[in-house]
Amino acid sequence: MIILTGEDLNLDDIIAVARHKEKVKIADSAKKKIKQAREHVDRLVKKGEVVYGITTGFGKFSDKKISPGEVLKLQENLIKSHAVGTGDALSLEVVRAMILLRINNLAKGHSGIRLKVINKLVELLNNNVVPWVPEQGSVGASGDLVPLAHIVLVIMGEGKAYYKGELLAGDEALEKADIKKIDLVSKEGLALINGTQMMAALGSIALYDSRKLMEYADYAVALSLEGLNGITSAFDGDIHKLRPHPGQIKSAEVVRNLTKGSNLAVYEHENRVQDSYTLRCAPQVHGASRDAVNHVKDIINREINSVTDNPLLFPEKDKVISGGNFHGQPLALGLDYLAMAVSEVGNISERRVARLVDGSLNNGLEMFLTPHGGLNSGYMIAQYTAASIVAENKVLANPASTDSIPTSANQEDHVSMGSISGRKLRDIVENVETVLAIELIVAAQAVDLRTDSPLKDLGKGSKIIYKTIREKIDKLKEDRILYPEVEEMKNIIKKGVISKKIKNL
Repeated sequence: MIILTGEDLNLDDIIAVARHKEKVKIADSAKKKIKQAREHVDRLVKKGEVVYGITTGFGKFSDKKISPGEVLKLQENLIKSHAVGTGDALSLEVVRAMILLRINNLAKGHSGIRLKVINKLVELLNNNVVPWVPEQGSVGASGDLVPLAHIVLVIMGEGKAYYKGELLAGDEALEKADIKKIDLVSKEGLALINGTQMMAALGSIALYDSRKLMEYADYAVALSLEGLNGITSAFDGDIHKLRPHPGQIKSAEVVRNLTKGSNLAVYEHENRVQDSYTLRCAPQVHGASRDAVNHVKDIINREINSVTDNPLLFPEKDKVISGGNFHGQPLALGLDYLAMAVSEVGNISERRVARLVDGSLNNGLEMFLTPHGGLNSGYMIAQYTAASIVAENKVLANPASTDSIPTSANQEDHVSMGSISGRKLRDIVENVETVLAIELIVAAQAVDLRTDSPLKDLGKGSKIIYKTIREKIDKLKEDRILYPEVEEMKNIIKKGVISKKIKNL
């Protein structure tokens, strides 16, 4: 059970709820703040004060005062009019993360929503009722209005939702899960959809998976060093102390430890003094991406415990402020940065694959790593697939945050496009996972062709990597269908199988 205070949600909590269906509960301390903020809204409505989104319209209509009799209809209209999403549906884990992040935002007690409404979101998560949310429509300010509106439709008995593997009408999904629909009152519609939870959900999950990819990138370069009979002096700690970027130092240390004791990847060669950049500069490239991951982690950690709707209530000061915390720029820039960082890991990995399969570059191994070239193509086409993927990533890595198209008749005249940054990052992470899977498979084949005794000649960590691959994927002796093996290797990465074994070294 994850207890939500609005103050201390972390990445592991998000994955536990989004991916592993952990249940959630609102902390008592948060309930008190939620109730105080709601009482503040009720006082404002009773006084008839003009407050954006409470007694006025939205966006360009902020100058239109809404009569007390129309306040409830205003909330219903807001949700229905904003549910204009299109395109493929977001994954169930992303939508679950969005709901979790929205609850945590509201739990901070500055939004003015009733506790019973937030509890409806809790019920969705704890009963695994997952709204159907199209992925296109958000411009990243005033937050992720469109996708969040599709979530809110369901607690109103509208829209569509998944329940027990079936896509149902919203009211039917609620009925099957024994959840009662709810009507929204003043301020609640805006409190539910004005925020950055789509881009934060996409970013959080991609960040979590990116951290794993940084580990596997170093595992891949270690095994490639073994297969290419590489030179490990480029990973010597003394070099990296002179340029003390933390990620660079860490990557060099990881590869150094993995190849320790190797007879294949050696400190120096008599007839070759240095390797190509894809090996020699791996700590610098991987390390820069590691540092980017850590930088974006700081951004995400702040964002997931922030208040991002508008207007914000300060009951203890009897103050309501209309501002711009819903603007997604901090996330948009961070997610674009992370997309470039992860993409680069794929770029250098594909170049190592190309070197491994090229008989003129792989230091004496067969062309395409097949003993019977011509009759067999070996791993020729595996490199094609990697090349195709990294070419796609180069398009996806172009930042979305550098563009802005004004909305709401120029009332909202600069937007972040952060949801697009998040979607592109999600795709890049998946793509790089595939490229690293290909490199690990190809590197294991190179090791088999390099030595008849891999378990004797490999470094202490490289041996674990090699053995884990060979438990699922056999040495390639003649051509066979390879795509199931790439998927198998991706599953090894997704489940963190090698990481768990390496940590036991």
